[in-house]
Order: sequence, then structure tokens, then C-alpha cells
Amino acid sequence: MKLRTNFPEAEAYMQSCMIDSAHDTEHVYRVLNYALDIAKHEGGADIERLTIACLLHDISRTEQFADPNIDHAVHGSLKAHGWLVENGYSSEFAGAVRDCIETHRFRSDNPPRSLEAKILFDADKLDVCGAVGIARTLLYKSHVVEPLYSFTESGKISDGTNEAGKSFMQEYKFKLEGIYDKFYTARGFELAVKRKSAAKDFYDSLLAEVRECYGEVTQ
Repeated sequence: MKLRTNFPEAEAYMQSCMIDSAHDTEHVYRVLNYALDIAKHEGGADIERLTIACLLHDISRTEQFADPNIDHAVHGSLKAHGWLVENGYSSEFAGAVRDCIETHRFRSDNPPRSLEAKILFDADKLDVCGAVGIARTLLYKSHVVEPLYSFTESGKISDGTNEAGKSFMQEYKFKLEGIYDKFYTARGFELAVKRKSAAKDFYDSLLAEVRECYGEVTQ
């Protein structure tokens, strides 16, 4: 992957931190490309800060997998800040990147504030939309050993709505289905809505097929 801006040290550091298939280096590169596209349409973003934030936004996934109580966004923001200062970046620059990384997850109590943070948030969410989002969700569910679907108390296949457990169906209804109205930038929203039908079609087809397998009638 050839970057449009060249930060080999940050890129190498990122590569050393990525471990799982759903959050691998290619996820990072896709997020970076989305972010640069959004920035081009939005105008006014600091491209150096944005690029570094994109490269380092998931560097604490390893720590979160080891301890689910760790928030990879918060932990990663501090980890990135320390690495940047140690490698000659100013405290002001490192702080701006830290803030971008800290707010790139869905958190109603800590939304992104700067333009660069909003662009990173949108770029990261674009990689959860459409066919790529479905594929990444399935990879992640496999990694954490969670099922495709579960059953209701009456023994029917759950569609994921108000599901107590964790499954692909629950993830779709809880997160993927409603992600399209969560974007901060017009360009991010524009790119996201193009992918909505691909994700919905997969979910609908999967639900229909497994229900048919268990003899349930699908309307």
C-alpha cells in the first residue's frame, strides 16, 4: 500500500501492533484512504495530523483483546501520544492526535470535536458499512467465538432485536443497521448510504435461510 503522505516510522509502528483479521493493516489503510477522500471534500483539515491519527487509531487492539475492560480507543490514544512525543513530535501535535484517537469509537459522552477527529470517526465507520462491514463483523465474531444467531425463549431464530446475548444478528441490529445516520461529514454520509443495501440484503438473506433450515415460515 503506497501512502499519499509518507510517514514510514508511524506506519511501521502501526504494523507492529496489528494482530487480528478484522482490525488488520488493510483496515487501517482503508480508513486512511476514506479519511483523505473526506478531507478533500471537506477542506481545512490538517492532513499530517489526520494521517498519523488514522495510522495509529487501532494500535491498542492487542491490549483490549487481552483485557476486555480496556477501551482500545482510550488506551491507544495515550499509547500514540507517548510514541509521538518519544519520536520528536511536539506535545501540541501529539495531543491533537490523541484526541482524535480517543473519540473514534461510538461514545455519546465523548464525541469527536476537531475536524480531524470527525473525519477519522467517519472513515472508521465507513469500514463497518456495506459488504466490507459484514465481512469484518463475521471475522471479529469468529475471533471472539460468538455465533451467527441465537434463539428466542420460544425456540425461534432471533432476528437480533433486543437480544441479550452476542451474535452476528445482534450486532447487525444493535450497530450495523443504524450506523448510517451517525456520520459527521456530508462526504462520509454520501459514501455510507451507497453501501447500505449490500449489508441489509446479506442480513435479510441469512435470516431467511437459517429460519427456513429450522422450518420457520418467513413472511
